[in-house]
Amino acid sequence: MITKFQGQMTSSFYENIKYMDTTLPIHESFDIIRRSIKIADKQAVFYFIDGFTKDETLLKILDSLYKLKPDELPSDATLFAECLIPHAEIDIIQDYDEIIRDVLSGITCLFIEGYSFCFAIDCRTYPSRNVDEPEKDKSLRGSRDGFVETIVFNTALIRRRIRDPHLIMEITEGGQTSRTDIAICYMKDRVNQPLLEEIKNILQNMQVDDLRMNQQSLAEAMFRRKWFNPFPKFKFSERPDTAAACILEGKVVILVDNSPSAMILPTSVFDMVEEANDYYFPKITGIYLKFSRALISFGTVFLTPVFLLFMQNLELLPDIFSFVVVQDTVNIALFYQFLILELSIDGLRLAALNTPSMLSTPLSVIAGIVMGEFSVQSGWFNSEVMLYMAFVAVADYTQPNYELGYALKFMRLILLIMTACFNIIGFVIGCIIVACFLIFNRTITGRSYIKINKN
Repeated sequence: MITKFQGQMTSSFYENIKYMDTTLPIHESFDIIRRSIKIADKQAVFYFIDGFTKDETLLKILDSLYKLKPDELPSDATLFAECLIPHAEIDIIQDYDEIIRDVLSGITCLFIEGYSFCFAIDCRTYPSRNVDEPEKDKSLRGSRDGFVETIVFNTALIRRRIRDPHLIMEITEGGQTSRTDIAICYMKDRVNQPLLEEIKNILQNMQVDDLRMNQQSLAEAMFRRKWFNPFPKFKFSERPDTAAACILEGKVVILVDNSPSAMILPTSVFDMVEEANDYYFPKITGIYLKFSRALISFGTVFLTPVFLLFMQNLELLPDIFSFVVVQDTVNIALFYQFLILELSIDGLRLAALNTPSMLSTPLSVIAGIVMGEFSVQSGWFNSEVMLYMAFVAVADYTQPNYELGYALKFMRLILLIMTACFNIIGFVIGCIIVACFLIFNRTITGRSYIKINKN
């Protein structure tokens, strides 16, 4: 539900202006501009947001309006907009809610005495960064552009790749307070219509005050069930080519203003492990990359729990792998070593995010020395434990999806805890729990998480 300012404009120019002056915090907010002028001896008022309006465009419009004479003003508002306002994007609106929303969205609204309509002139400009390659979704080959925080730029990046009249981009909004723009992108002749209607229905009926965290807030509002299951329900991508490819496959892409990524629906675990490099190389190379990534992801989940299981049951360890047995003195139980290192690795990641770039190199060296050589020599950790945790830490970065990477980490922790507490039986139960998280997980459309989507 969206908070609305009820009512239609009246035929009285001064009543309309009074309503606007009362509703908008003109005197409290310095960036909401009210500009009174005269157009052909008629009173007129502009409302716009400072910083959202192209000054050059507005000056050209003002210059044209100042030159009008009283006998040149038509009685019809549509004719005035079409013939006398030198701009392409103009709407004639009468609903107060739409007018207030347009002003706060950056559209310039013009009221003229004698017209019971408002002229909404879209001469907006948004502060934005350059269309650079995303930091996470990089590819060795292919395009180097990425989504930014401005929704119209993002839709243009998709339009540039799909020049087909069947490409539909519907606009809606979410959040009672934020009223954030949301774009639904799909191919009209390829999309799964029941899926599309379900997504539209969810967006229309969701109850949320604001989308303060952009797409994450939208995702939580759209899908509230099974919060305890860490596997992601949505696929996010910062690459326009990935979003365009998914649209051409019949999927639905959701763009949220102020968010530099696209939300892709429907999705499954097989979609999560895909990345752009899989398709920018020959098929045999792409298959190898997928297989390698899947094998490494499997290793990150089971490597440390299996090692712990064999260390607790040395009689089960084959002779050919006897070299993996811990030779040094174990001062701290292996299970606690793994838990401490899991937490420490996440601490190093958080520190890297907040470390100034000029200090990142020396701090990385210091952290490597302290966590590596000194930690083993001090007796806190065994070298075998450090080796396996180093593999897990590096292997996590082969996973292109952050949410899936942390879901696999939580599965690894469950296996470690169950193995440490109940030994072999615990490891088997842990594997069953992991399988249940995957098998019984459902996407927003109700499909199985391990089912390949065919549109």
